[in-house]
Amino acid sequence: MLETVDGFLLDLDGTCYLGDRAIEGAPEFVARCRARGKRVLWLTNNCSRTATEYAEKLCRLGFEATPRDIFTSGDATIQVLGSEGVTRVFLLGTPSLEEEFRQAGITLTATDPERVVVGFDLGLTYDKLKEACRLIRSGVPWVATHPDLNCPTPEGPIPDCGAICALIAASTGARPQVIGKPEAGMAEAAAMRIGIPRQRLAMVGDRLYTDIRMARENEMTAILVLSGEATREDVAQSPFQPHHIVPSLAFLL
Repeated sequence: MLETVDGFLLDLDGTCYLGDRAIEGAPEFVARCRARGKRVLWLTNNCSRTATEYAEKLCRLGFEATPRDIFTSGDATIQVLGSEGVTRVFLLGTPSLEEEFRQAGITLTATDPERVVVGFDLGLTYDKLKEACRLIRSGVPWVATHPDLNCPTPEGPIPDCGAICALIAASTGARPQVIGKPEAGMAEAAAMRIGIPRQRLAMVGDRLYTDIRMARENEMTAILVLSGEATREDVAQSPFQPHHIVPSLAFLL
């Protein structure tokens, strides 16, 4: 495998760490990749934090990382909205994501927004949901930063962006534009950031319907780790089959 792969796209939650604990062998795997001339880019749908915050956390957990090594679905969403000329949005997201949107020159407002954007929101309230649904019913297009149903934590999975979007879709009857993994735009943006053709990249992650699907649909090597969401039973029932299955990153060392 190492002969055909020049770079690794690594998921964060459930792949490199759970909560505030690095998954055993993950920092060593990253160090080994770099020692052998393999590039590494962390690619995550979890946009609850900024790239700087993720890099700081990775460093605390024993990884070597800079903000340039991180690419989130929030980064990709801002990039897409910017290309479409969008400057006003109603956002369901964490304070960190809100700050990223503001720094990109996007106004956060419930008054005449051009898009409703739904992300992973730990401060979600019924009032926020009610306002988002009202705007969508009035005809405002809406965007999901990523489709993940659950976010893995040491206490077990918690509802992620996809679960929030399912509630909104059930209420409004409208479906969102999805930006993050497994969308092709996320794969292409990641390949551009890391500077390696998709055919020479491996996507390593714990979710079949995002990480593995994106890899299989975009000519990447698909490696599933069983340290997060997916189980071997899930693999048997999934249309998105990985090229390799390992218990964790430690087994790729």
